[in-house]
Amino acid sequence: MIKTILKYLYMVKLGFKYIHIYKKTFFHPFISQKAAYKQLSIDRGKYSNSVLNYLNIEVKQIGQLPQKDHVLYAINHRSLLDIIVMENIFSKHDKSGVWIAKQELFDAIYGDFFRYSGCISVDLEGGKGLLNFFKSIKTALKKVNNLNIYIFPEGERNKDDGIMKFQSGAQKIAKSNKLDIVPVFINDKLEDIFQQAPFETTKTIEVHIGNIIKHNNLEEDYIKFMQDAKNKGGNDG
Repeated sequence: MIKTILKYLYMVKLGFKYIHIYKKTFFHPFISQKAAYKQLSIDRGKYSNSVLNYLNIEVKQIGQLPQKDHVLYAINHRSLLDIIVMENIFSKHDKSGVWIAKQELFDAIYGDFFRYSGCISVDLEGGKGLLNFFKSIKTALKKVNNLNIYIFPEGERNKDDGIMKFQSGAQKIAKSNKLDIVPVFINDKLEDIFQQAPFETTKTIEVHIGNIIKHNNLEEDYIKFMQDAKNKGGNDG
C-alpha cells in the first residue's frame, strides 16, 4: 500500500513539474512549430525516462525504427505505461512526434499534461470535432517535415492478450497524408507490471518494431506481425 501511494505521488509531482516545462514551449512567442514539437518530444522523453528509472524498468527494443520521418506508429494499448515505454524508445532515436489522444483525457484533472505536451485530441462523438482533428494533423504534417504520428489503433486499452478491432482513425490518417505505417507490439501486460512496480530487480519490457506496412490491410498485417513477435518474444506467453 505504501509503495503504491509513493509511486503515484512521485508520478503526480513529476507530472506537474513537467506541465510547467511543457507550457514554456507551448506558449513561447517566437518558437517555430517544428522546434516546438521537437522540444516537447525531448521533454516527454525526459519525463518518461525518469518514471521508468523510478519504477526500475528497462526497455528492450527488438527491430529497428526507420531513419525516415513522417511515419505513423501503430501501437497496441494495454496500460498508461505504453506511452512512457514508447517515449523511451523515441528519445533514444531523437524522434519528433505527436500522440493522438481522446478528448476525455484533455478534459480530465490531469488534462493539462496532454494538452501542453504535444498531443492532438480527437472527439470520437462529434462529426465537426473529427473534421477539425484531421485538419489539425494535416496542417502539422505540412508545416513540420520531421513529424511522426503515434497512435493506438484500438482506440482504448485492451485487457486481453490479443488486440481489439482497430478503429478507422489510423488508416484514415495514413491514407490521407500518404504516411508509411510502422507496427509496434509491446509484448507484456504493462498494467500488471505497473501495479507491481517499483521493482527491486530490474524488469525488462520487450517492444517489437515491425517493417513498414501500408494502410490498405493495416489490421490484417498488424495481426501477422504481432503473432510473429509473440513467437520471438518471451514476456507475454
